[in-house]
This record gives sequence, C-alpha cells and structure tokens, in this order.
Amino acid sequence: MKILRKLFGDNKAATAIEYGLIAALIAVAGVAAFQTLGNQIGSTMNNAAAKMKTS
Repeated sequence: MKILRKLFGDNKAATAIEYGLIAALIAVAGVAAFQTLGNQIGSTMNNAAAKMKTS
C-alpha cells in the first residue's frame, strides 16, 4: 500500500508529462508555420523565375 501512495503522491511525473505535451504543441505549431512559409517562398521563387524568362 505504501508503494501505491508513494507512486501517486509523486508530482514529478505529472510535470514531466505536461512539459512533454507543451513541447509537442510547440513542435506542431512550428511545422505548420514552416509549411506555410515554405509554400509562400516557393510561390515567390516561381514568380521570379517566370519574370526572368519573359525578360
């Protein structure tokens, strides 16, 4: 019984899980932002290449 009380009384594991979830959320937001930024840069480069071909 003491082992169960000690296991459930430990808050370090809960804190580590919370930090892990926050890190995962930041990673997902970063991937989404970089994907959008990459698409915009690709469009800009394609427009520049098309203008270079016509001139």
